[in-house]
Amino acid sequence: MSVIYRGALRTNRLNLVVNELGSAAAPTIATTGVSAGTLVIGTSSLSGATGVLATITLDTTPATVSGDVLTISGLPKTATAAATGTAAKAELRNNAGTVIVSGLTVGTSAADIIISNTSITSGQTVQVTSGTITHPST
Repeated sequence: MSVIYRGALRTNRLNLVVNELGSAAAPTIATTGVSAGTLVIGTSSLSGATGVLATITLDTTPATVSGDVLTISGLPKTATAAATGTAAKAELRNNAGTVIVSGLTVGTSAADIIISNTSITSGQTVQVTSGTITHPST
């Protein structure tokens, strides 16, 4: 059986993700003025520097939270692809490169991270049009 969190706790957990997208040494972006983290788009083997296709810099207010849903701010955003491959996974990393959230799905629809095309060639523009994380309620 899965662990079930109370509604307010689910919201608080997602707000912690937003705060962690700053620096590991500076927990709250709004009060420290640090730069925001990144959204890393990768292949199914995404891990550290392996499988990275594109890196998108997030806004200094990287996301908003409403209830059980975190929504990435400032989209659409684009970046130039650093490698060629099929986009399958994404991670949110703070500005020190530490992974805050991993295992996000990537697709052109019905995924956590929506991009314009999952077939990516090095040098092409990668556009992220939507990004949400929904905390399971049960």
